[in-house]
Amino acid sequence: MNYRHAFHAGNFADCAKHALLVALLRALAAKAKPFRVLDTHAGIGAYDLSGPEATRTGEWQRGIGRLLGIQDGPLADFVSVVRAAGCPPRYPGSPAITRALLRPDDRLVLVELHPEDHAALRTRYRGDAQVAVHRRDAWEALVALTPFPERRGLVLMDPPFEQEGEFDRMARALALLRGRFRPGILAAWYPIKHRAPVRAFHTAIREAGVADAIACEMTMREPTDPTRLNGCGVLVVNPPWGFEEAAGEILRALLARLGTGEPGAGASVTRLTPEG
Repeated sequence: MNYRHAFHAGNFADCAKHALLVALLRALAAKAKPFRVLDTHAGIGAYDLSGPEATRTGEWQRGIGRLLGIQDGPLADFVSVVRAAGCPPRYPGSPAITRALLRPDDRLVLVELHPEDHAALRTRYRGDAQVAVHRRDAWEALVALTPFPERRGLVLMDPPFEQEGEFDRMARALALLRGRFRPGILAAWYPIKHRAPVRAFHTAIREAGVADAIACEMTMREPTDPTRLNGCGVLVVNPPWGFEEAAGEILRALLARLGTGEPGAGASVTRLTPEG
C-alpha cells in the first residue's frame, strides 16, 4: 500500500510493459468481435511527469523521454499512443492506454485497492459507459470477474511487488485463469532484480501445466543486485498469432534506445511451455 508509481512512471519498465500492451490490444482489435480488458492493479490511470514525484527521480527522462521522437519502426505505434495522450507531461498508465484503443463495443474493467488511487480512477472515468472501476483485492477480483461475457479479451496483472509472495500469487492466478478462461490472453508483469525469483516463477508456471506461455524480458544490466530494478518481464499466456516475433522486435528496439551498454543487458522472448 506504500508503493507510489508516480515516482517511476515512464521509466524503462513502463515502456517495455506498455509497448507490449499496445501490441496485444492491436491483436485483439484485429478481429471484429468485441473484447474486454481486466486491469487488476490499475493505479491512477495517468501520471504527471512534471509533478514532484517524477521530477525527483527523473526516471522518465531515461525512459519515455528518449523515445518521443520515434516515427517509425517497432516502437512507433506505442510512442504514437503515448504522444496522443499528451506526453509530455502526461504519461498514460495501462488504463489510459487501453481506453484509447477500445472500440465502441469493447469494455475495460479497472481494479485498484489503494483508496486514493481508486478515487482518482473513479473521477477520471466517471460517466464513461465503457469503463467500470472496482475497489477490491486484485486476486479476489480475478475470480469474481472472469470469464468475460465476451468470451475473449485480456487480463493484465501488474502488482507492485511490495509484499512477499507476489510471484507465488501470480503463478497461482495464471494457472487458475488458464483453466477457467482458456480463450483469454493473460499478461503478467514482473521485476527482474536477480534471477532466482524469476527462475522459480517460470518453474512454477511449467509445473502448474500452464500451456502456451512465453516470457518477454529486457535487462538493463546483469541482474545480480537484488536492491535494484535491473530489468523486467511480461509473461504472456495464450499469445495472439505473430506476437512472439513482434515482442522480440519491440524489446530489442527498446534496448537499443534505452540501454547504456552495461554488461548483462539483453532482450529475449522465451517459450516456457508449448501450446496445448
